[in-house]
Amino acid sequence: MNAQAPVQIIDGKAAAARVLAEVSAEVQAMKARGVAPALAVILVGQDPASQVYVRNKVLRAEECGIRSLEFRRPAETGEAELLDLIHSLNADPDVHGILVQLPLPDHIDEQRVLQAVSPLKDVDGFHAENVGGLSQGREVLTPCTPAGCLRLLQDSCGDLAGKHAVVIGRSNIVGKPMAALLLKAHCSVTVVHSRSANLKDLCRQADIVVAAVGRPRLVDADWLKPGAVVIDVGINRIDEGGRSRLVGDVDFDSAIARAAAITPVPGGVGPMTIAFLMKNTLAAARLQHSDLPATVQHPEAPCLSIS
Repeated sequence: MNAQAPVQIIDGKAAAARVLAEVSAEVQAMKARGVAPALAVILVGQDPASQVYVRNKVLRAEECGIRSLEFRRPAETGEAELLDLIHSLNADPDVHGILVQLPLPDHIDEQRVLQAVSPLKDVDGFHAENVGGLSQGREVLTPCTPAGCLRLLQDSCGDLAGKHAVVIGRSNIVGKPMAALLLKAHCSVTVVHSRSANLKDLCRQADIVVAAVGRPRLVDADWLKPGAVVIDVGINRIDEGGRSRLVGDVDFDSAIARAAAITPVPGGVGPMTIAFLMKNTLAAARLQHSDLPATVQHPEAPCLSIS
């Protein structure tokens, strides 16, 4: 029996750097045509994690040449006031993308706010019109995390057509759009969740496993067939050996014995989420300026053959 080839650790930081370089080149091309892409970020309240996320998003935007606008509002801000702000940004032709940082305070209806953002400026891809368009296979603004996962798979594996992908988790933010993107890439897709029967057996059939369930180290080597490609979306903080650390939904140390390729946590999917927020801002600008030229072409990365 031939020994399995060494596992490929999928470097999300390097992949995100490539995406951001592409974005920077496209931003310059847009500016040469008289369009300066702009992203508006709305933060309500003082949630510490949200503060960090917003700061990182603004920094990445500035690095790419995207103009960033921050709208910070106190936690007691009323829903009507927040909706008025969104409507004004929808009407501003110089703002191309609008992101409302979640979570929102309890007194604000999250869905009402997300649906108030124009579908053409919905860089999170959460508006019902974009969700429906994705399910139909149309070109729409798509949630950043699953879009980043697909790019990692395409960069690592090349053509995904005919591969069997199992998505663990059915959330509106990751699981469902991830399944839709994989279907669009011509994969056979199985979505499993907390009520699925024979969960391990279903996962063992997969060429590609995307874990997005929010349970630390749920998936180990026993869940994988040899040569599977594993994308770990989970970010879970645990206490171990008296220290706090981040781990994924996959038991990395166990899974590398069977996987052909795997994303680490941290340093895997996370950096791609912000990179694709920048890419979505460009896509939104193009949707609003149909006279812009086609996207700049970039060389393809080398591919891993899935067994």
